[in-house]
Amino acid sequence: MAAPLTESQLAIVKATAPVLKEHGVTITTVFYNNMLRENPELHNIFSTTSQTTGRQPRALAGAVLGYATYIDDLAKLTHAVERIAHKHVSLQVTPAQYDIVGKYLIQAIGQVLGDAATPDIVDAWVAAYGVLAKVFINREAEMYKEAAAHNWVGWRKFRIVRKVPESSVITSFYLAPSDGQTPLPKFLPGQYVSLQVPVPELGYLQSRQYSLSEAPTEQLEYYRISVKKEDSPETGIPGLISNMLHAQYNVGDEVELSHPQGEFFVDPSDVSKEGVPAVLISAGVGATPLKSILDSLTTAPGRQPPAVKRPVSWIHSSRSSAMQPFGDAVRQICRENKNVKANVFLRNLGPEDRAGEHYEFGDMRLDLAKLDKEADLFISNPRAEYFICGPETFMIDVRHTLMGMGVDKSRIFLELFATGDVPDDA
Repeated sequence: MAAPLTESQLAIVKATAPVLKEHGVTITTVFYNNMLRENPELHNIFSTTSQTTGRQPRALAGAVLGYATYIDDLAKLTHAVERIAHKHVSLQVTPAQYDIVGKYLIQAIGQVLGDAATPDIVDAWVAAYGVLAKVFINREAEMYKEAAAHNWVGWRKFRIVRKVPESSVITSFYLAPSDGQTPLPKFLPGQYVSLQVPVPELGYLQSRQYSLSEAPTEQLEYYRISVKKEDSPETGIPGLISNMLHAQYNVGDEVELSHPQGEFFVDPSDVSKEGVPAVLISAGVGATPLKSILDSLTTAPGRQPPAVKRPVSWIHSSRSSAMQPFGDAVRQICRENKNVKANVFLRNLGPEDRAGEHYEFGDMRLDLAKLDKEADLFISNPRAEYFICGPETFMIDVRHTLMGMGVDKSRIFLELFATGDVPDDA
């Protein structure tokens, strides 16, 4: 159990925040290099792609800086802690691994800062890390307990039972447990699973998070993920596992999943949300978690009617109708559910595209100014909620636009398909 920081240690950690801002990425890069070199088994946990692109060191540097800044007001880090804890549990991070991380993080601080890393500074950061590790270990223990209650501990083998194209670049994989033990645990629409496969070129396992793209049914026999094939298939760049799934994995093949996790979700049983509009805004494959949310708020064969009735606005942007996922399914939902309205923006129109059937706004990127502020965006409703998923810059732009229209940031929720999080001040 970590002891609380002394007043002196708190002051030292806060005082070192400017140093971390300047040297943070260097420190975290050295940290990952040292730790993975001396503990190669951890390659099974950390994304090689995120290491290669530098996203992982940048994300950790930002997290450490945030901790140093708010160490005396940790309530401001609640969302960040929750997001990271869900990710850790999905990757099966153990308490013992926090000791390894702590050792190499403190070592990297000393290595980069040299003589500037005085014994008092090192001691303060050892104590600060201990407190933070305790926060994560305790929260993650609760999540592991929830999974164990569903008789699911660790990684579980699943078999691909269907592989269905959703667009020219996105394919859905229907995954059923290899042991045949169903129904599967329910999840909250918007959440994800971690999928783990061996990568022969690297010589170790790699895991990626994929949103569950279909709401759970009463007797849940499979999970569905919808995966985008990226442009570049080379090892060590974005798309490594996604492209392997597209090219090398077929019906009958096995992968491993961990229990569903994620702090981006809608609880369709929350009666306090009765009548509260849900505005679902996505670009490209960002539609996947929002499709699950849409399913959960509407009626369809095999699913119970939603416990609460909410107006739903589906707003999506794609490069073309060929690349748009779930287009026909969303139109069908709109026809069968009077509480749902869809607006689709297509950047490039083809000769077969028809307004009102394939799109509402053509030859343009998503532009919220083109939509009705009340019928589509519910701007005047002080309880309306906005769920956004897509590229980081897209989500930041949409959030800025909504806030410019008067929407409070607390009602805007973002899901980033990458290591780290969207900066709160962006």
